[in-house]
Amino acid sequence: MLNSPSLVRRWLVQGMKRILWSVADRRRIHVKLFVSDIRQAQRTILGVGTYFSTNCSLCAKTRGIQKKKDLSEKKLTRYFVDHRTVKLVAGTGGKGACTFHSEPRKEWGGPDGGNGGDGGNIVIKVDQQVKSLSLLTPVYCGEDGERGASKNRYGRNATTTYIRVPVGTVLKENGKTVAELSRHNQEYVAVYGGAGGKGNRFFLSNENRAPTQITQAEEGQQRILHLELRTMAHAGMVGFPNAGKSSLLRAISNARPAVAAYPFTTLNPHVGVVQYQDHVQVAVADIPGIIRGAHMNRGLGISFLRHIERCHFLLFVLDLSVPQPWTQLRDLRFELEQYQPELSRRPQAIVANKMDLPEARENLAALEGHVTQQVIPVSALTGQNVEELILYLRQLYDGHPHAEEVVGIRPSKG
Repeated sequence: MLNSPSLVRRWLVQGMKRILWSVADRRRIHVKLFVSDIRQAQRTILGVGTYFSTNCSLCAKTRGIQKKKDLSEKKLTRYFVDHRTVKLVAGTGGKGACTFHSEPRKEWGGPDGGNGGDGGNIVIKVDQQVKSLSLLTPVYCGEDGERGASKNRYGRNATTTYIRVPVGTVLKENGKTVAELSRHNQEYVAVYGGAGGKGNRFFLSNENRAPTQITQAEEGQQRILHLELRTMAHAGMVGFPNAGKSSLLRAISNARPAVAAYPFTTLNPHVGVVQYQDHVQVAVADIPGIIRGAHMNRGLGISFLRHIERCHFLLFVLDLSVPQPWTQLRDLRFELEQYQPELSRRPQAIVANKMDLPEARENLAALEGHVTQQVIPVSALTGQNVEELILYLRQLYDGHPHAEEVVGIRPSKG
């Protein structure tokens, strides 16, 4: 009989090798005790054929703590589109058919090719549920009309393609305004579809009893339009960031724009409606903050200055917590004048906000000494003099003649 201890030892060594190889094949072995010399640990313990994973906390490369973005930076990346250029291609008409009627005992029954259907128009329609132009695509193509068929069957006319836009959309072509859409469900036919081709049945006459002539279908019109969204409001509140325009709009109307203690809280226009006892409604727009150099596309740039163009009168909101508040009025008027001449000369009111602060009274006295117009001191936080502002707003509304609506220039169909 062989030496039993040696057999047992050999059997144990072989069993351990089988176990280690199977473990290495099925799972990863995490090295935590041999971080300093992983290769030596591999040669010493398990031999060739085993791989190691170094995803433990001791082997992983440390990362620096990433700074979380401020809330204001996140909100500045919001996607609000108030202008868009689109190409419109109307549908092509259907082709006319060239066929002849044929049946038993009547092989020469004459021409029976039907006409093709007309191509589809593209219509721009106002929808008050749409708030931005961000859903518009660069190209819109209308449907083509169906082809004519035998047995005098006419092709089906294509359906109209509708493009839904917000209230206050202005359509421009080559820099000229062609339409202003200011009512809900208002429609503007932008391009007309092509007429369908004539089948050979159309050319049947006493002189030609078997015509083979057909006409080709017409292509639809093509047009490139620039769409701009301008806020429809009677009054527009103009001021620097963090002047309290959104808080003031919440105080005088039922609008609920975002209010926070950092600049550029308002990133797109908000419109609130002031209700009076005689059922008169005055719309007031909260325009995003303007900074010095906005006419040169600084800050939010001139992208929101176009919303002021449609406002009949302006409310300059000044921050009384800042020394020399009259410089705010001077800079705001300068930016408006650089963007569009005579824009700052529209009927206006000067609203001095944040009267609840201790330094506001001293700054208000300095402001009244530098301007000749009436200054309305208010506090959007406490509601001080808000009623006086609402009454003065009604005076501006009653004294301003409302402009007539522009219907638009339609393309010629011929």
